[in-house]
Amino acid sequence: MTTAHSSSEATRVLAQTSVFSHPDMSIDPPHEQVVFCRDAETGLRAIIAVHNTALGPALGGTRMYPYAAEADAVGDVLRLSRGMTFKSAAAGLDLGGGKAVIIGDPAVHKSPDLLRAYGRFVDTLGGRYITAGDVGTTSDDMDLIGEGTSYVASKTVAGGGWGDTAPMTALGVFYSLLAAAERVWGSADLTGRTVGVEGVGKVGVQLADLLTGAGATVLAADPYAPAREAFAARFPQARIVDDVRSAQLDVYAPCAMGGTVTETLAGETAAAIICGAANNQLTSPSVEQVLGARGVTWVPDYIANAGGVIQAFGEQQNWTRDRAQEKVEALRDRAGHVLDTAASKKITCGDAARLIVAERLSQAR
Repeated sequence: MTTAHSSSEATRVLAQTSVFSHPDMSIDPPHEQVVFCRDAETGLRAIIAVHNTALGPALGGTRMYPYAAEADAVGDVLRLSRGMTFKSAAAGLDLGGGKAVIIGDPAVHKSPDLLRAYGRFVDTLGGRYITAGDVGTTSDDMDLIGEGTSYVASKTVAGGGWGDTAPMTALGVFYSLLAAAERVWGSADLTGRTVGVEGVGKVGVQLADLLTGAGATVLAADPYAPAREAFAARFPQARIVDDVRSAQLDVYAPCAMGGTVTETLAGETAAAIICGAANNQLTSPSVEQVLGARGVTWVPDYIANAGGVIQAFGEQQNWTRDRAQEKVEALRDRAGHVLDTAASKKITCGDAARLIVAERLSQAR
């Protein structure tokens, strides 16, 4: 097992993404640690980013994805780890923020030995970082990673964990959407509302199940043909479309990769609410200003999608599953508080959420 130094391209990206300072973000602490991991024998190339541990150890999933360039992986892990700090703080958890990425196609490059090697790297951090599942990884993978470290959550039930976090993540998104619906339409009843679910992977499918059960009409899109086919078979009442963003929607629910809410979309979407599971949904802070000017309500992603980290924390703390679910359902109140604060202070929902995060991090410091 060897630790690789960053390439010149990765170093350039680290500098551009301001690892050591965020002069334009007074409440945003810089990253504490970024670790590049390479194991020549298994082909492992991974990056672990510890953003902040003021509230507790950094917990965040491991994403496996075939990034086109190492620089893309660096940028992604830095953004995602920062988001985890905000997510845990806003959810009221005694956790910091971290994230990891493994560079590679999980369908091609993933192997038990590679995952075990990655687990050994996680272990070298001595508990500063606790990993869990994410895009491209499963609870079965966490069991293998757990052979190299005890600092892992969302293992299978057989492996001593609670299984995949997707159901809890989807539940948190659903309850956050109910909070938004109450404030936008005066009722949490979703009967007849059209919701566009973008991405029907682990979380998107679970969210669609909750939405159809609540009487909503679901449109779904996903570039991966097998995912679309499985979704169509499970939800014959839903409709598969090429692009939900251009459809006539009441709610846009991004549940795939981030960066889908652009200024163009903000200026054109028919949706009254944007609430989904994807991380880093907005391409820039200015997007929310456009949404606000058009009266579109955005539930900050790190509020809505906190169900997974709540489950992972509960697993680490030996909570009962009922207690964890109660905490996830309470995201309805947290989302509602953010929306009410934004309305009363005449600020954006993102700014309102950041006030909560700033207060918690300030108290911790």
